Amino acid sequence: MLARQERIRAVSLCLIALFGLSTNTTGQTPAASMGSRDVDGRVVVHAMRVPEKPVIDGTLDEAMYTQVQPVTGFVQAEPEFGAPATEQTQLWVFFDDRSIYVGIRCLDSGVDRWSSLDMRRDSQNMQQGESVSIAFDTFHDKRNGLQFSANPHGGVSDSAITNERDANRDWNTIWESRTGRFDGGWTAEFAIPFQSLRYGAGELVWGVNVRRNVKWKNEVSYLNEVPLGGQFSAIGGLFKFSSAATLVGLETPPVSRLFEVKPYGISTLRTDTTADTPILNKITGNIGGDAKLGVTQGLIADFTYNTDFAQVEDDEQQVNLTRFSLFFPEKREFFLEGQGIFVFGGLAQRRTSNPGEVPLPFFSRRIGIDDDGHAVPILGGGRLAGRAGAYSIGAVNIQTKEDKLLRQAPTNFSVLRLRRDVLRRSNVGAVFVNRSAYGEKRRSNQTYGVDGVFSFFQNVNINTYYAGTETPELHGNSKSYRAQLDYNPDRYGITLERMVVGEHFNPEAGYVRRHDFKRNLVDLRFSPRPKSSKVVRKYDYSASYDEFSRDTDGRLETQLADASFGIEFQSSDRLNVQLIDEFERLKEPFTVFGDVEIPVGDYRFRTLHADYQLGSQHVLAGLVGYDQGGFYGGTKKTLTLGMARVEPVANLFVEPAFSFNWVDIPQDAFVAKVASTRVSYMFSPRMFMAALVQYNSNSQTMSTNARFRWEYRPGSDLFIVYSDGRNTAVPARFPVIETRTFTVKVTRFFRM
Repeated sequence: MLARQERIRAVSLCLIALFGLSTNTTGQTPAASMGSRDVDGRVVVHAMRVPEKPVIDGTLDEAMYTQVQPVTGFVQAEPEFGAPATEQTQLWVFFDDRSIYVGIRCLDSGVDRWSSLDMRRDSQNMQQGESVSIAFDTFHDKRNGLQFSANPHGGVSDSAITNERDANRDWNTIWESRTGRFDGGWTAEFAIPFQSLRYGAGELVWGVNVRRNVKWKNEVSYLNEVPLGGQFSAIGGLFKFSSAATLVGLETPPVSRLFEVKPYGISTLRTDTTADTPILNKITGNIGGDAKLGVTQGLIADFTYNTDFAQVEDDEQQVNLTRFSLFFPEKREFFLEGQGIFVFGGLAQRRTSNPGEVPLPFFSRRIGIDDDGHAVPILGGGRLAGRAGAYSIGAVNIQTKEDKLLRQAPTNFSVLRLRRDVLRRSNVGAVFVNRSAYGEKRRSNQTYGVDGVFSFFQNVNINTYYAGTETPELHGNSKSYRAQLDYNPDRYGITLERMVVGEHFNPEAGYVRRHDFKRNLVDLRFSPRPKSSKVVRKYDYSASYDEFSRDTDGRLETQLADASFGIEFQSSDRLNVQLIDEFERLKEPFTVFGDVEIPVGDYRFRTLHADYQLGSQHVLAGLVGYDQGGFYGGTKKTLTLGMARVEPVANLFVEPAFSFNWVDIPQDAFVAKVASTRVSYMFSPRMFMAALVQYNSNSQTMSTNARFRWEYRPGSDLFIVYSDGRNTAVPARFPVIETRTFTVKVTRFFRM
């Protein structure tokens, strides 16, 4: 297989040298070339200065696009690694004293076969359809960078990539994008101000890569070849700046001090019949805002006052049939924007990611939200994040207000994170977190730790940390550590892990799923690719063994063994079948579905799981899953629908989801149900309306959250939000409103 890939790569380089840099679609002979290759065969992009700003309209009809030869010769990551892309892409990079200008022409023979295209900014569906993305490593450290994406309908996304593994879509900056169509494909044009970027002073060499996603044929290609494996498979290859092309010729403007201000005004009409003092149609108003200051060219300070998150979508309801509390991801933009720097122990931390059993020393959801999910008012605070040489620095200080109704005292949260690059692709760091005295006991809490992420060769990663906590009334056994070896190339994979969490390890500004355990994990994978199949792209065979024993006495508490088989089809559909053998020793009872108690005892049960995921090119995309097996002395059957999407008319997306659980145990028999539907309509890439309706049979509630967003000028927004919560417990009656809010919020962005 390796020899075949090397032959394909050699042929590709010959084709690129002969044809890739010698033609354009106009038939004219260009006067200058924008691309070349270095001695290692890596693409070099030569940025060129333009005398005046081009018109950003997506047409690529300016003279510079015919006078300058584009960079082309993209190579596949999927399905034929290293082969020339079957749908080629052409790239131009220009600049002036204010901005970088990117022009991209995407040749496409299947325009009539495109799947649904989402125009919402930073939508997670961006990668599920036709799209093109460019990423800049502006410090040329071959680890971190910024990504800008567009699809043919004009949808855009920008994100910050940290340490080659975290892509944070909630990083937003000011830039301009337009797309267009031509006979045989589509075009994209970007204008990115230098003020919107952070880069090393006087640095004229950057890393750059471009990813093209042709979803209708499930093909992913890159400007510069990216090795497959782990998070660098296909779509994730854009993160791998150590394999990026080189951008030369830029003349960056003199360093200027960035200063941005974003004030807001808000008015809310609120009803709450469940409060100790019921509220009926109470009108309130407030003002506040955020500010951003460039401390150095690489360090940015953010400040917030009277912080408000009324525009944030409600949490998605979940069925919980375990003894552990649910994990709800952070959704608030202020806390998400710089989260990559605060990632600890090599754990990828994205908007929707669940850390599972791995503790988080700092989890921003602890700020401004109590344990029951109620919002606690935030007075204000600040954040410092960025790079200084080989160091990544992050600091946060947030002060919450007193809330007498929720019995929440004023609380201060402080976080300091420092990480230093070592070797070629590794880093070591430290973190300190303090939560000031709060609650009835008026106690404070501190968390501290050191970590290391070591990456060797292409696919070997070692993730480690050692952490501890200080809580006044908890003494001894308050440490946690983890060592994980991950070898994850495309064909094989092995993960070994040892983790310990002490009985009194208690990061109260973080997240811990379970306490007092030692974990041993072994995970094996074999993923062959059939050479000549027109149906199957890859098979996945995997097996794992996961064991949890108590740290205090060494007794076995949880044991999981599973074997799975998966198929990835050429169409991007996926099939997965999994057999799970589970042992649970309960040292204390817990309740499910309200008041059904699972008693103390030892339980062993097996579950068969199967799911099928339809690719986004289908009229109805999504994942359907079914589970059947034992459950604490009884049985459980589960039917789920997730990640579903249908577009009944242009720009209208309907995304249904549900989880139905039929449980029959000695204590009771019940059906736990969660169902939701998200409906979104996109008027334009800068204006959309979305509504999320949810039902939870456990809490007997139904809720609605509807949002209208209009970015009426770059960085400035109008939000109109309606939310309500209804009680469904009364039989034969329409659900009764318990809470309701109607909010109008306006922000205005100023850059000085």
